[in-house]
Amino acid sequence: MADASRKAIVERNTSETKIKVSINLDGTGEAKFDTGVPFLEHMMDQIARHGLIDLDIYCDGDTHIDDHHTVEDIGITLGQAFAKAVGDKRGIVRYGHSYVPLDEALSRVVIDFSGRPSLDFKCDFTRGNIGRFDTQLFWEFFHGFVNHAGVSMHIDNLKGFNAHHQAETIFKAFGRALRMALEFDPRMAGKMPSTKGVL
Repeated sequence: MADASRKAIVERNTSETKIKVSINLDGTGEAKFDTGVPFLEHMMDQIARHGLIDLDIYCDGDTHIDDHHTVEDIGITLGQAFAKAVGDKRGIVRYGHSYVPLDEALSRVVIDFSGRPSLDFKCDFTRGNIGRFDTQLFWEFFHGFVNHAGVSMHIDNLKGFNAHHQAETIFKAFGRALRMALEFDPRMAGKMPSTKGVL
């Protein structure tokens, strides 16, 4: 049974960005964004809707320079919020995976709430930019997330020639993998999903 306290609010302020993230891991997929990076917002909406996670993310960043600091720091702050909201991880499934297609594109995301940050990201985007968005920044977003959420994650775009489709399948699969990993297993009620006894 879900713990109603799986919510978090995290603020992170630097000379480059000012960010506030509110999440509810047991939400309905409601999303509100004000970040100055429209394509990232479109991708984060996939996390919310497919993960059934409520997200409210505000960022005032130095996008007059470029989007790098904003995208990376949102990933960091979102990871911090997940770590805070998930708590000690007792009773959760822990592992999640998903394959998601979109027309010609197909991606796979596998995640482990292990407490050990690790990212393996394989996607040869067919374009360097989607609109004004630099596709190299996706790695920065996920790298920031895994380091601060304390997860191990493998992201593989298996096929696709439309860069928008490649990105969207990754984020949809990420949302669904999160949803699976964060579900409560009734047979694990109160138990730690690790032979070590701690995560």
